[in-house]
Amino acid sequence: MMDWTDRHCRYFHRQLTQHARLYTEMVTTGALIHGDQPRHLDFNAEEHPVALQFGGSDRADLAACAKLGQQWGYDEINLNCGCPSERVQRGSFGACLMAEPRLVADCVKAMRDAVSIPVTVKHRIGIDHVETYDFVRDFVGTLAEAGCGVFIVHARNAILKGLSPKQNREVPPLKYDRVYRLKHDFPALTIVINGGIRTTAEVHEHLRHVDGVMVGREAYHNPYWLASFDRDFFGATTPVPTREIVETRMAQYVARVAAAGVPRHSVMRHTLGLYHGMPGARAWRRSMSQQPVWAL
Repeated sequence: MMDWTDRHCRYFHRQLTQHARLYTEMVTTGALIHGDQPRHLDFNAEEHPVALQFGGSDRADLAACAKLGQQWGYDEINLNCGCPSERVQRGSFGACLMAEPRLVADCVKAMRDAVSIPVTVKHRIGIDHVETYDFVRDFVGTLAEAGCGVFIVHARNAILKGLSPKQNREVPPLKYDRVYRLKHDFPALTIVINGGIRTTAEVHEHLRHVDGVMVGREAYHNPYWLASFDRDFFGATTPVPTREIVETRMAQYVARVAAAGVPRHSVMRHTLGLYHGMPGARAWRRSMSQQPVWAL
């Protein structure tokens, strides 16, 4: 979700669901240590619960960045071991780390020693053409021994050479049964499934086998689906917010951040799917992407 789930996107999604856990886009340890920390770490208080996702493979750097994440108030630190892009591989992190479970375990332990908030890992079921279940089972088992208790599993292999990141989200086949088997083999761990999940019925079916579901692209392109989550999955009895209510809240947010110099497009680009599937959705997207004019 690089360049997608920034603080403005997460604020928008929080207007739709109060209980779903939100995740930042991946932030590299180098960007935090050597770059503009407030730009990477600042977030809205309304976003809680929110997890900070890191890309990195140096134990000391990850521990230092985990401390920063806790100091800034994040609820969870998540290590990305699933991104397949070549740029990420050149930095020796992302999905290629699945080939080095002992290194990842050391990184997890270093972060756990540095913070009191949960440290979790997001990963694939395999890399390249490694098709055996044993590979992901041993990866999870090694990290569990280091104290990781939560695993977010994208139910596809990551092909490190020959496929683009977009193709890696679509070409390798989904194997949900591998993730179900992880839960069976590690019942004490929290196993969250990810990959190609688009409907409420699918979420309910997955929850019969695992502890949680992460949705990405569908939540971004069809965000109003999130408005039913609190009722359908968290037992909330509060009314589902209408699109119009969400639109009004975002108008107020745009006015607030615009006063601080944030361009309207930086916020509005995340909301273009609000009326997805509704009559007039195309015209609404066009008007919002050009020059949104909202009456407050």
